[in-house]
Amino acid sequence: MKALITGGAGFIGSHLAERLLKDGNKVAVIDNLSTGSLNNIETFKNKPGFTFTEGDIRDVKLMEKLAEQCDVIFHLAAAVGVQLIADKPVHTIETNIGGTETVLETANKFGKKILIASSSEVYGKSESVPFKEEDDIVLGSTSFSRWSYACSKAVDEFLGLAFHQQYGLNVIIGRFFNTIGPRQTGRYGMVVPRFVQWALKNETLSIYGNGRQKRCFCYVADLVEALVDLMNCPKAAGVVYNIGSTEEINIEGLANKIIEMTGSRSKKKFVPYDVAYGRPIEDMMRRVPSIERIKKAIGWQPKTSLTETLKVVIESFKECRM
Repeated sequence: MKALITGGAGFIGSHLAERLLKDGNKVAVIDNLSTGSLNNIETFKNKPGFTFTEGDIRDVKLMEKLAEQCDVIFHLAAAVGVQLIADKPVHTIETNIGGTETVLETANKFGKKILIASSSEVYGKSESVPFKEEDDIVLGSTSFSRWSYACSKAVDEFLGLAFHQQYGLNVIIGRFFNTIGPRQTGRYGMVVPRFVQWALKNETLSIYGNGRQKRCFCYVADLVEALVDLMNCPKAAGVVYNIGSTEEINIEGLANKIIEMTGSRSKKKFVPYDVAYGRPIEDMMRRVPSIERIKKAIGWQPKTSLTETLKVVIESFKECRM
């Protein structure tokens, strides 16, 4: 099998590419390197069966050339991270909606099965925890740029499901919940790499908001396992699947845990959202997935605890410092 991965030089995309190559598949990656990095694919870029193209997924001719030569498409390219969304809202909307439209049209032209990466942000401010795939979406005011990301990912889902319904295209939707692991950067607001880097330097950990927000963090290798199995599942098309851990922790508790695990002398400080992001940002107090649907479809559930995952992340940052 030959897989095309959009955003394949990113955090999740590079792990997926590595896994597919390990399984004996050929992999083509396209990435514009706006948030991805060549460092992420350094260890396998010269392996037989791997090709990398630096380019924009909105380039129709380029996407058609790449899609025609592949068997399946994993569409992971997107604008990600609360900081990037706050700083570049136009880029977020254009990349997520325009890019997905081009990728879907290309996949449909050549009849390629496609998995679209969506996000738990789609649930917005819903308090119906744990979130189920058929739950209502509750978005905030359009005056808050954060919701533009949630809305753009929801439109991606609508587009994908419409292509499935109208054209019979095999489209799978995966809603990711706070994926973490090696190669993830804290540059765009990702909390775990930021906390780990600060803790290893004995610097103060800045906790945005009151720290009582609860999240579930899924190890990237577990998420990749779900993506591969969903792509191989004949009955997965036309369905939305939550993919994430159900192990909850609040953000202050996460900071405490990382300080303890690193043996750090770091202190903590709480930073209001408007100070952290330079503008008001709405946040959700709990974000927990129901994973019953994916468990029933492919028997998937996370294998790696938060403690085990943090050990891997901490060691990866220590190695980078050596």
